[in-house]
Amino acid sequence: MLKQRHYLDFNATAPLRPEARAAMQAVMDSSGNPSSVHAEGRAARARLDTARRQVAALAGCRAADVCFTGGGTEASNWALSAWPDRRILVSAVEHDATLRTAERLNGETVPVDEQGRVDLDALRGLLASNDEAPALVSVMAANNETGVVQPIAEVAAICRQAGALLHVDAIQAAGRMTLADVVAVADMVSLSAHKIGGPAGVGALIVRPALQIAPMIVGGGQESWRRAGTENLIGIAGFGAAAEAALAGLEPDIEQMKQMQQSLEAGLRAACPTVEIMGDGVARLPNTTCVRMPGVAAETQVMALDLAGIAVSAGSACSSGKVTPSHVLTAMGRSMEAATETIRISTGWTTTAEDIEALISAWSDLWNRKRAA
Repeated sequence: MLKQRHYLDFNATAPLRPEARAAMQAVMDSSGNPSSVHAEGRAARARLDTARRQVAALAGCRAADVCFTGGGTEASNWALSAWPDRRILVSAVEHDATLRTAERLNGETVPVDEQGRVDLDALRGLLASNDEAPALVSVMAANNETGVVQPIAEVAAICRQAGALLHVDAIQAAGRMTLADVVAVADMVSLSAHKIGGPAGVGALIVRPALQIAPMIVGGGQESWRRAGTENLIGIAGFGAAAEAALAGLEPDIEQMKQMQQSLEAGLRAACPTVEIMGDGVARLPNTTCVRMPGVAAETQVMALDLAGIAVSAGSACSSGKVTPSHVLTAMGRSMEAATETIRISTGWTTTAEDIEALISAWSDLWNRKRAA
């Protein structure tokens, strides 16, 4: 008999929503290139336009501002790479898609405090250190490992005063917090479909109206000449449907995730009073708990929980198999030891109280075994 599974790794990827599956199937059962002028092409164009409106509604922007990409990583790479004449400043806790792009472009790192929030004074100082060179600043809306929400309004105000552009990676924030306020103050915003229940391999870069960004791929006139190539209509349709479903359920989903988070963290603290929850005490996503089990390696925790039927992760899924500690936690001032004893638990719209209870029970059992050893 198969053991019941409890999926608590939504920040790595979310299960495909039925609405997304249905939209994708409808495209697979049809024909037509959105650039063609015949009836089949016009039907495909209509599906593309619908998806663009659906994603724009979730983001709180105009449909014309949404440019579909091959995923969130591509969107963030594009946002940073399109400005060869600008200094690049990125926070120390960004996703590798942003950090590695910044490294390639000789970018500079903005430190964060012990809770993982960007140091606003340090950002001001870095921007003032070379006020003759225009800058591009990249700060994520919410961290993928800790869930810590960044002060984007304050960052945006600092950028405006310095004449800098602002890119925001909102990939983990989508579906877990309202995006309109973030999008309203940013110049570019990255999104990804599979974090909200759409398919992998499709994302979007939202570009502020009137901002002239260099094309990601040149060729045909797709995506308003900003990304050439026939659109991945199957993936885009799934993205749109997932965005619409995420927006429709946003308020109840957030409330449910908050309750789950409170129950989860109370249970972990009851089992181990010395437990450390990263970013505790500051604004965090309601679905993310980054927790340290003192003295027990993260890999041991992940494997033990997996054997108990529970899926969690040790840091970013994009860095699986890494042997170095999380750069996010070390940037927050945590020791190498602490960084290698921390796992990430992330929930979503399908998470149940039973899932949370199973996690608390298995985590507590592991802690008690290791403590008694």
